[in-house]
Amino acid sequence: MDQDLTREEEEEKEEGLIEFYDSYRDMFEFFCKNTTIHGTIRLVCSDSNKMKTAFWTLLFLASFGMLYWQFALLFSQYWTYPVVTTMSMHSEPKMFPAITLCNLNPYRFARVSENLAELDFLAMETIASLYGSSAAANIFHGEEKIIKVKDLARKEPGNFGPSDFQLNRNIPLVRKYIIDPVSKKNISMVGFRLCNATGENCFDKTYSSGVDAILEWYKFHYMNIMSQLPVIINITVHEDQIEDLVYSCQYDGEPCKNSDYDHFHHPVYGSCYTFNKDGTNPFWKATKPGVAYGLSLILKAEQKDHIALLSTVAGVKVMIHNYNQTPFLEHEGFDIRPGIATTIGIQQDEVHRLGGNYGKCTVNGDDVNVKLLYKSSYTLQACVHSCFQNIMIQHCGCGYYYYPLPPDAEYCNYNKHPAWGHCFYQLYNRLADHHLSCFNKCPKPCSESWYKISAGSAKWPSPNSEDWIRRALSQQKGYNSTSNRKDIAKVTIFYHQLNYQSVNESPLLTLNLLLSSMGSQWSLWFGSSVLSVVEMLEFLLDTIVFSLIFGYKWSRSKKTLKMAQSPVISSVSLTLENYRTVPEGPGTESSSAQTFPNAGTIVASKNNDLPLHSVSNKIHTPELYPEVVLNGFRYIKDHCVDVDP
Repeated sequence: MDQDLTREEEEEKEEGLIEFYDSYRDMFEFFCKNTTIHGTIRLVCSDSNKMKTAFWTLLFLASFGMLYWQFALLFSQYWTYPVVTTMSMHSEPKMFPAITLCNLNPYRFARVSENLAELDFLAMETIASLYGSSAAANIFHGEEKIIKVKDLARKEPGNFGPSDFQLNRNIPLVRKYIIDPVSKKNISMVGFRLCNATGENCFDKTYSSGVDAILEWYKFHYMNIMSQLPVIINITVHEDQIEDLVYSCQYDGEPCKNSDYDHFHHPVYGSCYTFNKDGTNPFWKATKPGVAYGLSLILKAEQKDHIALLSTVAGVKVMIHNYNQTPFLEHEGFDIRPGIATTIGIQQDEVHRLGGNYGKCTVNGDDVNVKLLYKSSYTLQACVHSCFQNIMIQHCGCGYYYYPLPPDAEYCNYNKHPAWGHCFYQLYNRLADHHLSCFNKCPKPCSESWYKISAGSAKWPSPNSEDWIRRALSQQKGYNSTSNRKDIAKVTIFYHQLNYQSVNESPLLTLNLLLSSMGSQWSLWFGSSVLSVVEMLEFLLDTIVFSLIFGYKWSRSKKTLKMAQSPVISSVSLTLENYRTVPEGPGTESSSAQTFPNAGTIVASKNNDLPLHSVSNKIHTPELYPEVVLNGFRYIKDHCVDVDP
């Protein structure tokens, strides 16, 4: 009999979609005995041993806490978005890089030639006053080549004509002495003073080297003079051709073509030519490494037409860079010495960065919060220059001559903007100290490449070969037969090897790795799987449903209890135990009480309705009142039970 009852109870407690348990304890015991999480059964199987139960409870809670502490560490690491850098080597034919050459001889345009001559004379006077007249002798020699560019004869709006510009002689180059705070000795400094518009806030742009001071002072006046020229100067129709700089050009043993270069003018480095500018011509595809398969150039390196105070270097400026990229010669170029054969081996490196949450980079510069002024592909240097130019126009009212201008802006000169020099140097110092926001606004490119360079040099041509080389070059256009070996230079640029190194960033902790690490921690502390997590979620769902049901029943029972306390017409349930024995005698019976044999449970109603239950429905059951006596028993008005009609 007991077994049948137990089996019935078990059948009643079979698992369903939502478990209905008698209590929270039953639900918890069912979960602990049936879950796949290790150790939970120990929480309920040792009820008789409270110490074991407490021990396993503490152990389970400690494991649970360690698990979620490890989870917190994993998520904190994941949300920092760390990256790992991997390096790989590749070998394949590559496009030859772009090569830019400049002759270090800027044009003296007819429009500014008189102002430049006046500046040269002022520089000679300044150098003579600082270092003696002999130091200024023969600084400027030879006939100056005056360049007349088309459409520069007339005035352009916003620019000065030849007679309008006045050289500012109130910014002289002077020597001053300061006391060294360490050695307490006088130190000789050379520089010039610049003030703001009111003349109150001034600072001295000084150098310990007189050479650096003279070059900077000359460049400052030079920029003011050159600012009279239009922003874009058309020099493509000028008589200068590449033969004025390059006597011989060969790549991979084949002569270069006239269409293989792009010509532009740099205000400091003069006439410049860029080979393989776009990187699309299959002629420049590098299939083999080595000197014989590179670019070989014989260059003109005459110095007689150079502006001595603008560049003190003799030779040719060269820069190796990516195609469709602006060459910043003042930052990345190197010089080729005349009378020297220079061999330059290159090897390319690539880097690919992760953007978004993993790092700050840009694909093409479209998402950069800087108005870019260069038309070439995005580079960090181009962005910083554009940012500085925009800030300078905003603060100084004009633009720096060496950088491009945005629309409706003009270059600075002290005839129209007397305090621009003071403003420029203050901003430039802040940029150099990273106090401007340009480096924060300009991210690195997500993908970029650069070239590692190794160079070697030798005397060229040698004394034994100088004669026949000069005779061979005399057939070249532009070669002067009176030139000597110090007026020419040779440079060869080649790939050391076609192997290139690629540096790639990848996420250190991806979503898959995060889930894998979480699973490993879960298995370590509980020895279970993801299905165990589902079991916990199921237990949580059952707890919520059970709590809702319990709350609903409690609220309903409370409502029923409140209704029961209100006045109702209730029925009375009478049994024999509600009566006590009374003596029988005359006068004890009333008209409303009758004796019934075999009296059982009698239910009387306080109204005149028929009784709800009687021994026999055919026998009339009298109404019972407080003093009723049945068969010798008096009704005690102690028990009153409501009976639903």
